[in-house]
Formats: sequence, structure tokens, C-alpha cells
Amino acid sequence: MTLQINPQELRSAFGSFLTGVTVVTARRDDGAMVGFTANSFTSVSIDPPLLLVCPGKFLSSYATFAACTHFAVNILAQGQQDIANIFASYKGDRFARVAHRLDRHEVALIEGAAAHFSCTRVQALPMGDHCILIGRVDDFSQSNCAGLGYHAGQYFRIGFDGVARQDVLERT
Repeated sequence: MTLQINPQELRSAFGSFLTGVTVVTARRDDGAMVGFTANSFTSVSIDPPLLLVCPGKFLSSYATFAACTHFAVNILAQGQQDIANIFASYKGDRFARVAHRLDRHEVALIEGAAAHFSCTRVQALPMGDHCILIGRVDDFSQSNCAGLGYHAGQYFRIGFDGVARQDVLERT
């Protein structure tokens, strides 16, 4: 007997997991930059250095990420909620609204992020309504900024006293 799972309830349960917030970037074949906000980021291995992200098939840029040779993961810093919202919902030129620089693969790195990872695609596995995109870390940088958190549909930050504080989520 197969259990019927309510998708909204499942999404809510998945949202119980505290995560960080990333913006994943790449380039289309025509050179245009693309990016999306994701909390599906995981370190996979130190030796070799591997990570994974999971772009959804609903993304307009899904085909680019599923086939890209290079991509970058930007772990957003506290205070970068506006950038997360731009890459989650803004339909115009996202990169015109966000300060960034290019890595050696010409992929965008978001200025002020807590960390950046420039990657070469190792494998892309279609899985359900997403793709598991595995990348080898070619280069990375880290700042002293704390990362932006996400839980139950809202951003949060950790205060200096170690207590989580909820920030107001403003959708653009």
C-alpha cells in the first residue's frame, strides 16, 4: 500500500530543516548570465573537493544548469535577503541589480557573500522534479561574514549571543 503524501505538507516538513541561502550562477551558451536562489546546497567531499546543488526543473534556467560546464555557488551573508529575493523572484536582469565579479570561468560571484565556490561540473543527475548538480571546487573564497539562514519560509540570522533572530521577509 502506497502512502499518499500531501506536497504542501511535505514542503512544510522539509522547511523545518535550518539551512543557509545560496545563489547559484552559470552562463548560457549565448554568454548570458543566469542564477537562482537555493537552499539545496551540500558539501560532498573534501578529497576530491565536491559539492552539490539541486536546480528545479521549474526554473527558466534549468536547461543551462543541467548542461553547464562551470557554475558558482555563492553563500549569502546576513543582510543579503534582498539578493536572495532578486534571484528567487525578479524576472528582469538580476545581475544589473546585484554587485558581482567574474571568476576565471566567467561565472558571476556575488559581492559581499560569506563564501564563493567556483566549480566544474562533474555530473548532473535528473532526479524527480530537480537535478542533482555535482561540481568539483576549482577555487573558493571565504569572508568573515556570517551566513544568511532560512527556516520555515523565513530568513534568520544568528546574533552574537548565539541566539537565532528572525528577520522580516520582504518579497519583491
